[in-house]
Amino acid sequence: MSGVAVVTGPSRGIGRAAALALARRGLSVALLGRPSPRLDEVTDEVRRLDVSALPVPCDVASEDQVARAAAEVVAWLGAPHVIVNNAGIVRRGTRVHETSPAAWDEVIAVNLRGPYLVSRAFLPAMLARGRGRLVHVGSISSTIASPGNASYAASKWGLVGFSKSLAEELRGTGLQSIAVLPGSVDTDMLAGSGFPPQMSADEVAQLIAYAALDAPDAVTGSALEMFG
Repeated sequence: MSGVAVVTGPSRGIGRAAALALARRGLSVALLGRPSPRLDEVTDEVRRLDVSALPVPCDVASEDQVARAAAEVVAWLGAPHVIVNNAGIVRRGTRVHETSPAAWDEVIAVNLRGPYLVSRAFLPAMLARGRGRLVHVGSISSTIASPGNASYAASKWGLVGFSKSLAEELRGTGLQSIAVLPGSVDTDMLAGSGFPPQMSADEVAQLIAYAALDAPDAVTGSALEMFG
């Protein structure tokens, strides 16, 4: 199929796998991430699949950067058919009373404020199209306790609430909002967690692609769990 996908945090792990999975389905991909050799590499990988790739330097926690990125994507590629809010960070290993406000705010800014800013920036163009999907990458930490990692768990619990609330706001518009909650994924982020990997980034990307392109509209508001 043709269309446009926006993937945040596409340089590695789930984001990279999702960008490639959507490119294989024929979508052009806008790659919103911080500048790095890895961002350049995934841009080249997407282009080798004979679709357009637009790398856009962007910190998803920055309102100004997200607004500029959205304007560039819409100008060059058009309104997105798919948004994948994947960018995320983790700062584990400290109990709540040992966690600095700065470290807490950093996690919430990327993992929860980021999806809000990205969705907010692209929704006007998507609503004008009257069709599209927003897929938000949560975690099993969206549903369980995560001692020593409360900021991450709080951000991911919040992301599910955001996704479900957005789904209700979008009823009747032709747009859907869906969360995907993977378990222990074999990525750099898992290192140091103490949990063995139960699935690959490519397996998570398959579910993201299904949610974005194949699932019935009635899946809106769902939180699709992958426990491995």
